[in-house]
Amino acid sequence: MFIFGLAVLFKLVSLQFFQGDKYRALAGERVIKNVVIPANRGNVYSLKGNLLATSIPKYDIRFDALTPTAKTFEKYVKPLSDSLSKYYGKPSGYYQNELRKARVNKNRYHLIARNVGYFDYIRLRNFPLLELGAYKGGLIVEQTTKREHPMGGIAQRSIGYERFDEKGNVTRAGIDGAFGVKYLRGTDGQRKKQQIGKGQWKPLNDANEIDPKNGYDVYTTIDVNIQDIAHHALLEQLEKYKADHGCVVVMETKTGEVRAISNLGRNSDGYYYERLNYAVGESHEPGSTFKLMALTAGIEDKVIDTSDVVDTEKGIIKFYGESVEDSHRGGYGKITVSKAFEVSSNTGIVKAIDKAYGKSPSKFVDRLYAMNLNNDLDLPIIGEPKPVIPDPRVKNGRWSGIALQWMAYGYGVSLTPLQTLTFYNAIANDGEMVKPQFLREVKEFDDVVVPFKKEVLNEQICSKETILKVKQLLKNVVEKKHGTGHRLYSENFSMAGKTGTSQKDYANKDKLSYISSFAGYFPAENPKYSCIVVIHEPDKSVGYYGADVSGPVFKRIAQKIFTDTPIIDEVKSLDVRVASVETEYESFYKTAQTYKTIMPNVVGLPAMDALALLENMQVKVKVKLEGNGIVKKQSVEQNIKLKNNQVVVLKAS
Repeated sequence: MFIFGLAVLFKLVSLQFFQGDKYRALAGERVIKNVVIPANRGNVYSLKGNLLATSIPKYDIRFDALTPTAKTFEKYVKPLSDSLSKYYGKPSGYYQNELRKARVNKNRYHLIARNVGYFDYIRLRNFPLLELGAYKGGLIVEQTTKREHPMGGIAQRSIGYERFDEKGNVTRAGIDGAFGVKYLRGTDGQRKKQQIGKGQWKPLNDANEIDPKNGYDVYTTIDVNIQDIAHHALLEQLEKYKADHGCVVVMETKTGEVRAISNLGRNSDGYYYERLNYAVGESHEPGSTFKLMALTAGIEDKVIDTSDVVDTEKGIIKFYGESVEDSHRGGYGKITVSKAFEVSSNTGIVKAIDKAYGKSPSKFVDRLYAMNLNNDLDLPIIGEPKPVIPDPRVKNGRWSGIALQWMAYGYGVSLTPLQTLTFYNAIANDGEMVKPQFLREVKEFDDVVVPFKKEVLNEQICSKETILKVKQLLKNVVEKKHGTGHRLYSENFSMAGKTGTSQKDYANKDKLSYISSFAGYFPAENPKYSCIVVIHEPDKSVGYYGADVSGPVFKRIAQKIFTDTPIIDEVKSLDVRVASVETEYESFYKTAQTYKTIMPNVVGLPAMDALALLENMQVKVKVKLEGNGIVKKQSVEQNIKLKNNQVVVLKAS
């Protein structure tokens, strides 16, 4: 017993004098802890300021039933219950019973409301008793944020996301993922919380220890009108040909700014949605669109001229026992290289390349390298694969006896749609190859933090003389009656480009399918935009040639951009107009509280209601009033970000 007593005494002394600090700190950690307050992620905007992605705050409202004194609780329990009754619709007695039960059960974490928006949060925290705050009224507020895409499914994959799982692993996609860490994420804050029960914590103070710093806003190069045109043109064609998936990219020629990027894949129910970013991340054999690269190389090296004559024979030629065939049965006979390109003769182009480079294939590969075709684009968006260009000098370089001939018409090589488009854009841009751009600038409120400028990948991919020759080839594809793209020709609008139809899974005839594509630019004489359309696995019974499947999408986009571009309802989820003016005003007010700096659509509202709504948003308003006072026009369009001290003029009649 004496020895046991000594042991207990020793342990007590050890805990008190040697390990006391450790256990006191541990006890403190279990009672009080610093909780991270996530910063609001910055918004993503279109070129013209339309909202593409935003973080919406959501709130849980809870009640610590032991915090109010007995006198305070009894004074406010009925008024609080009356307010909750009006809010939820149940009798006041129901809420009195729930609140009293919470106090009897010593519930320090009683749920009042879950996942409410900012407007409801402000309303609830001003209810009787809760308005007294955390120390007197027992109010507990927990805030989270939810990422929303006001444009819905349009360009959602390209706008992207940054997601964390329960283990902290992150998955990133698109613009949101690419620029999240550097610009959008912001800096988290801290708040002390006290443990009030098993797994239950309440804020120790009304204020944060460290306030979160919200992320910057990024302004993309996306034009929502062009994006809408591209999306629906692609969707219509995918549905018509029952294709597996497809993509469209529209790029401004001089700057490389991407005005639209749409990626649609089919689900098991047959509906199309933004499944993957095919334009950036899916590499494939381009087929006949690569004939432009092959001929540009030959013309630049002065070993091929467009006037050279090639014999397509009977539409079939063989190299090392492997056949190269034309889609046109019987071939084209003896034709110029120019016509071979225009009719997309595989045998004609292969004959020209084989004659020029058959004894020196490395020279052909070197020219492709000189035109940047072996380099990726170094995009900030994750997932871009490196191009595949076979090289006879590289071990395991995918070279074979027929590699040169296959490369001539787009087989054995592999490029993404955006890599292919970048080359076509360089031709349209008189030889200057520019990097595709997705961001215009980064802002903090109205101040530009980071501007993005044009990046040149290659100042001159080939001579001006070569550029003029291949530009004429691309123009002839559309304008000449024998050209594979002639069905796209319009007397009123000029286009230039190249069709492409490549086989997919050609080693297995049972699974043989096709990739249909069209790449080019418009207008042909003074290119403003370049564009590529790639559609995978169209229904062979309906059609699969690039001119039939992808070409019409290209034409529809080009014509709509320059002739009848619609003014679309860019962010349909923000258009909250309904029949009842009272409901309408309430909905608009919620929108204003949620999006704060985004201009709502007030057309159709009574002028006084519109005035009240906008003034609640701290906007200066001028009303030009005539007649009965219904707003007919607003000076700032719906969904445009409002500037500090901006004046909005409303015309009402």
